Amino acid sequence: MYYVYIMTNWTGTTLYTGVTRDLQGRVHEHKNKIKLGFTAKYNVKKLAYYEEFASSYEAIQREKQIKGGSRKKKEDLINSTNPLWNDLSKEWY
Repeated sequence: MYYVYIMTNWTGTTLYTGVTRDLQGRVHEHKNKIKLGFTAKYNVKKLAYYEEFASSYEAIQREKQIKGGSRKKKEDLINSTNPLWNDLSKEWY
């Protein structure tokens, strides 16, 4: 499976959209700042949204669609399934 995900910092001011084959492993990397970059700089550690796909092509296309949208569209997407913006990785992290 492939995943498109949106992560945020604890205040919800920064949004990061990514794609991965290993969602749990990737969230672990973000939370522990294993790879330095945007998410480490802006303290992006909370998984707010994700979708599952059978192929990498579908996941990458969806990631591009989400990234191309406005912040409002990303917020609406998160609110559609996670209106309290809970950390969805709390279920398994």
